[in-house]
Amino acid sequence: MLHLGWRARPRKIPEKEENMSKLEQEWGLSHYSGRILNGDYSHGLKKRIAELVAAFEVFDSTGIPGIPYITAWNHDDNIMWYEFAGHEFIQLFSCNTHELAGVFRDAVVDHRVFYWAEVKAGIQETVRSQQELSGVREGLRAEVAESGTVEADYKVSLGSESNYIWLKDKGRIENFTDDRIFVSSGFLTDVTNEMVHKDLLEKIGYFDNLTGLPNRTIMHRSLELKIAEFSRHHVDDFIFLLMDIDNFKKVNDTYGHLVGDYVLSTLAQVLTSWKRRADEIGRFGGEEFYGLALGDIVEGNEFAERMRQRVEVTPFVFQGQKIPLTISIGLVAASELQSLSEENIIEAADRRLYKAKQQGRNRVVCLDSDK
Repeated sequence: MLHLGWRARPRKIPEKEENMSKLEQEWGLSHYSGRILNGDYSHGLKKRIAELVAAFEVFDSTGIPGIPYITAWNHDDNIMWYEFAGHEFIQLFSCNTHELAGVFRDAVVDHRVFYWAEVKAGIQETVRSQQELSGVREGLRAEVAESGTVEADYKVSLGSESNYIWLKDKGRIENFTDDRIFVSSGFLTDVTNEMVHKDLLEKIGYFDNLTGLPNRTIMHRSLELKIAEFSRHHVDDFIFLLMDIDNFKKVNDTYGHLVGDYVLSTLAQVLTSWKRRADEIGRFGGEEFYGLALGDIVEGNEFAERMRQRVEVTPFVFQGQKIPLTISIGLVAASELQSLSEENIIEAADRRLYKAKQQGRNRVVCLDSDK
């Protein structure tokens, strides 16, 4: 009896699987859901996309907080799509990468851009509702393409008005002119707690209207927390300082109160631009500002000197008029005081500020002695 051997038919590889195999061989990517690597684009653009996707896949697998993304859009039609989206991003909206651009666009109910104002210093913000966004989205993409960076905050609905999160977007734009493609790569981070806290503080008036800085109410609360941390040995030391504009009355008398407001708001911008993330700068009242930072008296003195010197060399110009400006600073460290309280630490800083004024202004005093 003749036994006929069975010969298996070669399996037809689906087109998607075949493309994936090519992508894996050429670019080393096992998962990819974008358009560019499968499209008719330059080798340089494809190479860049492959590099970004590979790097973001590694980051996304670490579990570190942050949602990586890569978007792209044509110069001509401004229709955006995702070349890569982090796993958490996909899960958040229960959709695939191809659907994400449209789903995310429809979920954004509030768009905010923060910026420094030239005259009214401090952080200002532009707020756009979902309805307003639909009319300016093309213009916004043109703006970020020109600046080369993306920085905005989105309030995103997760199905109802009461169920939402805030996402901060920070990224950079690359322009591939030969392909007429813009590529944006960056990260989204959940800042819901911070934005809810910010809105609450603004509602109850904890920020100074002119400068946008925390006011004395926040200062008292911050001092209370720092004193508690120091007393429990959670921090080694912290410093508190008071700053006063030298001859501010003369500024108002010479140039007028409008210029005085400009000086206060611009000074607030200068001071906050030199603080570290953990430092707090606020308005104590009138022409006085306060500062609160971790560190000992030596570190505090260096910090204060940097701010004093920065103010001294900063041009304050209003409608073509240059206004000479300096500040005097008194500072104290928590570890210096035998009896640490809000009242004592403010009194010590105020006493040293007064001494700085007596000694000729435009200086930092961090000791009670005359030496």
